[in-house]
Amino acid sequence: MNIPEKARKELNKLLQGNQNFVNGTPTASNMNLDTLKKYAFHQEPYAAVLSCSDSRVVPEIIFDCGIGELFVVRVAGITAGPNVVESLEYAVYKLKVPLLILLGHDDCGVMKYAKDNYPNKTGHFESILNCVYPVLDKKEDITCHNFFAQQHTIWVEEFLLKNSAIISDAVNSGGLYIAKCHFDHSTGLINLI
Repeated sequence: MNIPEKARKELNKLLQGNQNFVNGTPTASNMNLDTLKKYAFHQEPYAAVLSCSDSRVVPEIIFDCGIGELFVVRVAGITAGPNVVESLEYAVYKLKVPLLILLGHDDCGVMKYAKDNYPNKTGHFESILNCVYPVLDKKEDITCHNFFAQQHTIWVEEFLLKNSAIISDAVNSGGLYIAKCHFDHSTGLINLI
């Protein structure tokens, strides 16, 4: 895996933070008003995270981070609509983050809903389903929701690289690395896909 040095350093920091979370030994101390005041008029996150809006998946907690460390975009099922793409582009283009984490997770309600309703339009959540159904369209044998979530994370990376010149140019120039990750609820661990 060829990861640019700056991105590797930040990814290792986040994975160590996840170990702190799992071990019950968090070290983040920058969760206070003094830290907020430090960043009152600017921000310097070292990573962007596209995470599900699921209440059990809180990147700052599971990566043991505080104020100002992560630029987090949360949306149901880490679906990549226009506003989500542009938010990530902002982190890459304006904030110069070297690392983008795509964070799927176990027991994702969006994956269950999509799997149960595929290929039908349900009248609800159509923009979400439009971002999830392409994985099911591949006609692979996807019986496990957690495997489906991981396949969707891979699809999101492909979608971003195909549909965002900002993100694909940053990856191609070595200024950005995309790490596909999956959060396991039973262990608290974040695994690289």
